[in-house]
Amino acid sequence: MPQMAPISWLALFILFSLILLLFNLLNFFSFIPNTPLSSESQKISQTPMSWKW
Repeated sequence: MPQMAPISWLALFILFSLILLLFNLLNFFSFIPNTPLSSESQKISQTPMSWKW
């Protein structure tokens, strides 16, 4: 196709690489992890650590 002649392979590779990076970054930063509830955090035992050297 003569219409595609001005676009070089390097420019296409850079374009698709930037689109891939942008897509991955948007997916990474749009993920919201579940925070533990207050009742679950109280189940952790708070025993003092007494080191006997």
